[in-house]
Order: sequence, then C-alpha cells, then structure tokens
Amino acid sequence: MKSGILFLLASLFLAAPGNALPATMEERVKVFAQCTGRFSALMEHQWMFDGDASEETALRRADFNAMLDAVLPLALERGLTGTTALHWQLEAKMAQAVLLQQAVFGQNPARAQAAARSAANHLELCNHLLLGA
Repeated sequence: MKSGILFLLASLFLAAPGNALPATMEERVKVFAQCTGRFSALMEHQWMFDGDASEETALRRADFNAMLDAVLPLALERGLTGTTALHWQLEAKMAQAVLLQQAVFGQNPARAQAAARSAANHLELCNHLLLGA
C-alpha cells in the first residue's frame, strides 16, 4: 500500500512541472496538511449548499489525506511533531472556512468577491497538485 502511495506521489509531481514537490519532508507535510484542511472546510460548506458536490470534495480531501499519511512518518522521524502537522491542517481549514463564509454571507460585495477569489485560489493551488484536477 505504501509503495502505491509513494508511486502516486512521484507521478503526481513529475507530471506537473509547474508545481514541484516541496523540497523537504516538513514542507510536504505542510502542503498536504493545508490542502486536507482546505478541502475539509469546503466539504463542510458544501453540506449546507450543495450536498452532491461535497462527495467529490470528500474524494479530494481523501487524496490529500493519503499523501499526508505517506509522508508524515518520515517527517516525524526527522523531528516534526504530529501537533505541528495537525495545527497546519486546522489553521488552513479555519482560514478557508472564514473565506467561504465571507464569500456567501459577507455584507460588503467587494469583500465577498475578494473572499470567494481567495478561497478559489487556495483550492486551485491544491488541485494543481493532483492529476486530473
């Protein structure tokens, strides 16, 4: 199973030259944790407004969680703590949730549009790391 995930990781980043794999294990954990958090926030947001879309988002979240699970043990061996990885995930989730809430419920149209663009940009950065996204 782990060799399959590592192969997936290698193929993902070799196929996307503009989105190089972060150089260190710590950076990889951070990116995968942040993307997992962002897709968690989107999935929960979609539960309120678009339940069908949440199913696709859950698959994306699972992809990033699998990549996180693949690199986390190596990063832990090199001194990263699980608490730090969880912090990155939760911080990104909360930030994404705030952007999504502002985009939908914001009273200032310009700010709501800016929040929607920012939320979309964060997710797009993550999507570029996956094949077929």
